Amino acid sequence: MNLLFLCTGNSCRSLISEAVFNHLAPDGWHGISAGSQPTGKLNERALALLASKGIPTEGYFSKSWDKLPVTPDIVVTVCAGAAGETCPAYLGPVLRTHWGVEDPSHVAGTEEEIDAAFEKAYAILRARIEAFLALPLDELKGESAGLKAELDRIGTQEANR
Repeated sequence: MNLLFLCTGNSCRSLISEAVFNHLAPDGWHGISAGSQPTGKLNERALALLASKGIPTEGYFSKSWDKLPVTPDIVVTVCAGAAGETCPAYLGPVLRTHWGVEDPSHVAGTEEEIDAAFEKAYAILRARIEAFLALPLDELKGESAGLKAELDRIGTQEANR
């Protein structure tokens, strides 16, 4: 089962989601990330944060949604509404859900405030991924309406921190 974490730039939130998902996912489940308008480079703070959590990112890069190595089964958009951000709409025949998280790379302030924004985005995304992986996935694989409902519910959760 392939999950695509999608946002506009594919440099921060979708990268964090891909790396965390692949770090935690069971065999047979694989996360990828992409953007509708990829920046072409990964956010250095996001990479440093993942490294500090012991989550590997080797081989990851900023890529376009029209150059995916596999067709996703589930698409999770992670963009949010701050600063008029437009979330891309994946049009393929897949299960879609939205897990919006504010972009920490757009936070201005002190180093501590910026670090806190990255930690918050990471915590929210990790909590949602853990909630997804805690579902009875084998049972839900064949029941798209039930899986969609669970994915949508998870997308409204904040981190438990």
